[in-house]
Amino acid sequence: MHVAILTVGNELLAGDIENTNATWLARRLTEEGATVARIQTVPDDHDVIAGVVSEWSASFDAVVVTGGLGGTPDDITMEAVAAGLGREFVLVDDAAERVEATIDAILERRPDIDFDLDVAWYASMPEGAEVLPNDEGLAPGCRAGNVYVLPGIPTEMKPMFETIAERFAGERASREVYADAPEGAVARELGAVATNFGVDVGSYPNRGGPTRIKLSGADPVVLDDAMAWFREKTTVNLYESERAVEDAREESE
Repeated sequence: MHVAILTVGNELLAGDIENTNATWLARRLTEEGATVARIQTVPDDHDVIAGVVSEWSASFDAVVVTGGLGGTPDDITMEAVAAGLGREFVLVDDAAERVEATIDAILERRPDIDFDLDVAWYASMPEGAEVLPNDEGLAPGCRAGNVYVLPGIPTEMKPMFETIAERFAGERASREVYADAPEGAVARELGAVATNFGVDVGSYPNRGGPTRIKLSGADPVVLDDAMAWFREKTTVNLYESERAVEDAREESE
């Protein structure tokens, strides 16, 4: 499964907020076995969001959109997604009931709060969308076709994603080792293992620390063979974890 991640928000582009959602989603999707094929951040611009959603929904197996849900003027993501999918933007009864219940629960806990919220701000979605409940906040998410729309607040986005994580299950797998050497010391072997076994390779240096080596592919047997070959051919010490590298260094001192 090839998945694209679209994060929405002027604050992300301005650097006011670190875009941790993109990194977290990419890691979780990969863990589920999906291949993350695109990551892009766009402003709170209706036409830009709609254009990307229109293109990506036709190009990838799934699109995950985060940010821009709620009742402020810049929260236009849902309406833009509807436009990108060619669907009407409508009030969804199930979403409205959930929003009203959440507001009632908040008012019960905090009767001093003066709430003047239009439920439609939070409960309008692309027509025919599946509502994704938000147990940690006010704005529900949704699935419309192969597009999933999640809140931008990480404490709301993460638990919502976990309720649908299994939908992104795929056959993508990986194997990792840590080299107690710069990535240049394993560059030749990485090139050879990619060519010989048809796997994707990655090396991620850490200044002062070990280099993480990652082999990825769809066939676990091929991955095991590729890693065994890499271990045999490389001339540097390889370990199963960063901690193991540190332990070996301490023992040699």
